[in-house]
Amino acid sequence: MVTLRSFAKAATLALGIFLPLIQAGRVQPFSRFASLSAAADAPARGATNSLSPTGVAELKSLVSAANLPDLRRPDFSAYRKRVAEIYAASGNRLIWVARSRPTPQSLAMIGALEGAAGEGLDAEDYDGPRWPARIAALDRNQPAAESALVRFDLALTVSALRYVADLRFGRAQSWRFHSEFVLERERIGLARFVLDRIARAPTIAPSLREIEPPFPPYERTLAAFDRYQRFAAEYGSSPLPVPGKTVEPGAVYAAAPQLARLLRLLGDLPGAAQVPAGNIYAGALVAAVEHFQIRHGLDVDGRIGRQTFAELNTPLSRRVEQLRLALERWRWLPRFFARPPIVVNIPEFRLHAMDGDHRQAFSMKVVVGKAYGHQTPVFSTQIRGVIFRPYWEVPLSIQIQELVRDIRNHPGYLAKNNYEVVDAKRCVVSESGSEILAGLASGKLFARQRPGPKNSLGLMKLDMPNSYDVYMHATPATALFSRSRRDFSHGCIRVEDPVALAAWVLREVPGWDADRIIAAMNGEATFRVAIPAPIPVLIVYATAVVADNGDVYFFRDIYHLDADLELAIASRRP
Repeated sequence: MVTLRSFAKAATLALGIFLPLIQAGRVQPFSRFASLSAAADAPARGATNSLSPTGVAELKSLVSAANLPDLRRPDFSAYRKRVAEIYAASGNRLIWVARSRPTPQSLAMIGALEGAAGEGLDAEDYDGPRWPARIAALDRNQPAAESALVRFDLALTVSALRYVADLRFGRAQSWRFHSEFVLERERIGLARFVLDRIARAPTIAPSLREIEPPFPPYERTLAAFDRYQRFAAEYGSSPLPVPGKTVEPGAVYAAAPQLARLLRLLGDLPGAAQVPAGNIYAGALVAAVEHFQIRHGLDVDGRIGRQTFAELNTPLSRRVEQLRLALERWRWLPRFFARPPIVVNIPEFRLHAMDGDHRQAFSMKVVVGKAYGHQTPVFSTQIRGVIFRPYWEVPLSIQIQELVRDIRNHPGYLAKNNYEVVDAKRCVVSESGSEILAGLASGKLFARQRPGPKNSLGLMKLDMPNSYDVYMHATPATALFSRSRRDFSHGCIRVEDPVALAAWVLREVPGWDADRIIAAMNGEATFRVAIPAPIPVLIVYATAVVADNGDVYFFRDIYHLDADLELAIASRRP
């Protein structure tokens, strides 16, 4: 496969799952035209083709119309301004043609367009399959007609702009999925970038690498994407037969050889491992299934039940698509952070944090919002401090839709669950039961839960203001962390180890070690401890994650955001 890279540089983070903190260099050719690109000198401006007045008029007319029938996607109105800027800056000369021949830079750019699939993009979006015929047509017609050169040049300009934009910002409109990560599209100046850093550059590979996400996990995802494409081609689509009952360790399973072949291909079963004869499901094969279950967010018991069979029989082509969507989402993220961030990956049900040396400080389980009705949003924010023994200010929607109902059905519900009712000034009110219920139902009064071990926020929450009123906090419902699927909250993020998280957030505040944190959580006062500088937080959504050792983890699309993203990408195609 023609691809932008032949290998990725080894990752340098201990576990860089969606933790973009350092930029990794990459050294590799990116296409079969790389040697041409590397050897070529940027053509002098006078060497590019000047156009006759008729040629200039045709070029301006096509740019003004923003429609080139030669393209698979003829309408380029979204790029008309940038196309016009490119040709105005070049003095209305052709930028990809010199002496009626494609420049080395144009051939290198075409190589990248043809190899777009290796980046998780679609070469069809950039006329990838059409370029050989266009080059051949210029070869057959020497000297080529000026109109043909104009159309060739314009087609490559539009395709290069589309490719650079997609590689840098992603193919979908990211704001449709989360407005918090919207990037300023002109931050790199697309028009000047294509003109100066590609069309006029001695070599284009460094420029293209520069606009990709500079994160080791992105590199690992690309490598995994390439591997799984090979796996899909090698394994085919024959599903494992599903027996009527769970396959227990030690049982006979007729398709054990096929199971072993699949697990060996995926790396769950080591190449040198011996599997039992006689179709016995035991030994190394059970260990391989357990490793597979870990990688797919399942209960790890070595038993092949309904859910494990469902994951085993998910077509590898589907895994390729999950990795492709993960690459898309990497392109939406901010490129740089003032401080190492905390990252929560929703379908993984895990939080990851990094220390000041860009190494993993810790990772822990989390509980996220319910898939139906209370989804945790994808967004970014900042931690500004830690609040010990917090009050839980019940969100108005929960108060009206749920709490009022519970109070009606269970007299004494407020007292039993340690709630108090306050007015708009947060003064505690003492009206009778019927008046309180009416005030809560109308939204004139508000409920809040007093601090304590039974408080829904637990004994600690992070101060991370955001428009969604979503917090990371402790919880009294610790039993839920034993579940493999953990979407149980109203949208907030419950953390498994609040002491470790608070200690990491407060690591630069003198005196706040684990013992003092535990004492504060078990004390009597409610108070906030500020931190010297905000800590970035990213709440992300990826159903495919590649760890530093190359293991690929796949998770269920619990919010159907993968499905939505696929539709968004497909909708832009003709």
